[in-house]
Amino acid sequence: MTAPQRGFEIAEFASRCTKAQLAMAASDIGVLLLTSEADIRYFTGFMTQFWQSPTRPWFVLIPASGKPVAIIPSIGVPLMRDCYIGDLQSWPSPAADDDGISLLISVIRNHLGATGRLGMMMGRETAIRMPFNDLRALQGGLDGIAFCDMTNAIQHIRMVKSPAEQAKLTHICRLVSGVFADVPQWVKAGMPLDDLFRQFKIKALTAGVDDVSYLVGSAGPDGYQDIIAPPSSRPLAAGDVFMLDTGCVWDGYFSDFDRNFAIHHASDEAHEAHHRLYDATQAAIDILRPGVTAADLFFAMDAILRPDQHNSNQHEQISAVKTGDDGVGRYGHGLGTQLTEPPSHTDWDQTVITAGMTLTLEPSLGYGNGLTMVAEENLLVLEDRVVLLSTRAARDLPVIPAA
Repeated sequence: MTAPQRGFEIAEFASRCTKAQLAMAASDIGVLLLTSEADIRYFTGFMTQFWQSPTRPWFVLIPASGKPVAIIPSIGVPLMRDCYIGDLQSWPSPAADDDGISLLISVIRNHLGATGRLGMMMGRETAIRMPFNDLRALQGGLDGIAFCDMTNAIQHIRMVKSPAEQAKLTHICRLVSGVFADVPQWVKAGMPLDDLFRQFKIKALTAGVDDVSYLVGSAGPDGYQDIIAPPSSRPLAAGDVFMLDTGCVWDGYFSDFDRNFAIHHASDEAHEAHHRLYDATQAAIDILRPGVTAADLFFAMDAILRPDQHNSNQHEQISAVKTGDDGVGRYGHGLGTQLTEPPSHTDWDQTVITAGMTLTLEPSLGYGNGLTMVAEENLLVLEDRVVLLSTRAARDLPVIPAA
């Protein structure tokens, strides 16, 4: 398998910034302030695991025109110089009293003057990455400046993936599909679940992923109750059903899908749950195209999982239908530079699907005595078709021989 080119051409970053600047102009925003890893990486290419340290804040401004402006701790200057950036200013961090805030205020004032409109990410699935006291100091130092929400505009730009992004997502999903395909060859009864997790990570890294940054799952007699837990040391036994859900990364782009397996045998209920989840994802695949909404995808899946709660003649929201009686909350989401991105496949998300979006379909179903099962696929939406990025799970629950 030939890997795509790492990184992006300068024209890609220029295009992203231009789209943001057009959205800013439409809302009379003079400067956009970015503080999160994903947003800063998207617009500049600044990629480092140093973000795992919460000690230092990082700031990037998108001006009304031109390249982004970085205001960052001095430790990041050598790496940032190689990114898509114009002006670059820094300070020694961590600092005792003023960790870059006065410098940030000064640069914003230089762009906006005494009055103006500063865009920030304020909405769902965003976070302002600085101490709350620093945010208050920023607001106090920018008296006369209006703070404005740019969440919807920036999220919609990021939702639509370029051909280069699509190639990276295709590559990581193919790698992980291969790792999942080999699971029945090496997982055996008696293997502790935590050892299974370690071996899966090793095999994924050996296959070529850059990182296994997310791996959760569970196992138990005929099924599991928790889908986000770290592994226990309990050995797998005949009659267990186990699930692995992983977000692996290649060049900053995620896969996110899971697979279910049984050891030696499973109940009719477990097999039926797997069938219904397959049919639910298929129902969403069958309607997925540009123009449908995230809510449409939710209702297509939910009609398979809970047909008694849906009218047969319409896809309108029914008051009794709430996302996931099992508490999962949604049936999938966007995918890209983060493990989960907007939109959310819920009964309330009216985001219109457009060509270039990469999505997960992730229905869940309760069965038996408090058991749950979840299934997930990754897909790319094009103008004329939908491409499965993950190798499609079989409709039948895979059964691994006990010995």
